[in-house]
Amino acid sequence: MELEQSMSRAQPRVNLWMRNRLKRNIVLYLFLAPGALYYILFHYAPMYGTLIAFQDYNPFQGMMNSPWVGFKHFQAFYDSIYFGRLIRNTFLIGAYSIVFGFTIPIIFALLLHEVKHTKFRTVIQSISYLPHFISTVVVAGLIVTFTSPSTGFINGLLSMFGAGKIDFLREPGWFRTVYISSGVWQTLGWSSIIYFAALTGISPSLYEAADMDGASRWQKIWHISLPGIKPTIITILLLDLGRVMDVGFEKVFLLYNSSTYETADVLSTYVYRSGLVQQQYSFASAVGLFNSVLTFLMIIIFNKLARRLSGYSLW
Repeated sequence: MELEQSMSRAQPRVNLWMRNRLKRNIVLYLFLAPGALYYILFHYAPMYGTLIAFQDYNPFQGMMNSPWVGFKHFQAFYDSIYFGRLIRNTFLIGAYSIVFGFTIPIIFALLLHEVKHTKFRTVIQSISYLPHFISTVVVAGLIVTFTSPSTGFINGLLSMFGAGKIDFLREPGWFRTVYISSGVWQTLGWSSIIYFAALTGISPSLYEAADMDGASRWQKIWHISLPGIKPTIITILLLDLGRVMDVGFEKVFLLYNSSTYETADVLSTYVYRSGLVQQQYSFASAVGLFNSVLTFLMIIIFNKLARRLSGYSLW
């Protein structure tokens, strides 16, 4: 009884404190509102639709009246002849993208940091940023044009050196190379910004002390620069590792074709073909949910590994 009375007396104080806090920070909450609405409307609200993964969904019956089938569609995907190929292709493209798309920007940032001529460094940075602002559709169009076996720039160079022409986008063995190398080109400069910013935050006195001790450039990079950006590297690596199975749909869809399904078909494109083309809505939803759960588990696993091995983690 006394506890209830004390809580009832404290409630008006809590309400007053919340109203005062809201008034003081009203501008900050208004800035936060558009982002919060975006995630609520386009990320959290659509999660209700994942229920059809456990139904034999019929658009005419709706979600409330469609029969429940449990894990039927998950089992069908696991038993599918495409299961192994999709998991392999998605993992390999994601892993190769991390290996090259993660390490090359770090190397690029370290090289930029060693450039002492400010204007030259600014020009190089500006040029490297430009591909990031080119849309995926335009990038795919450039790739198709440059790799064309008849009029492509790359095959023209190969012909100059006496090599035979290659149809890069129709030979399965070349798809991953084309996809990953073009991705590195597009994101190299933009991805290096955060590493370069971390490098500029390292105290110059450390480099001056290393110069007095006669350290070479390589020794300064290895013993000062890399340890100085280690927390940043681990944070970005964890974010990338968590998305290793989340290969983007747009670029693969624009570049692949039936002749390259063997190495190019990934979970996201399979969801598109199953759901929108073949109208297997429940099956496609089950595949998409499987991919999301797998990505979530990988984030947790890699976060724990990073905390155990290096002491740094996302949480």
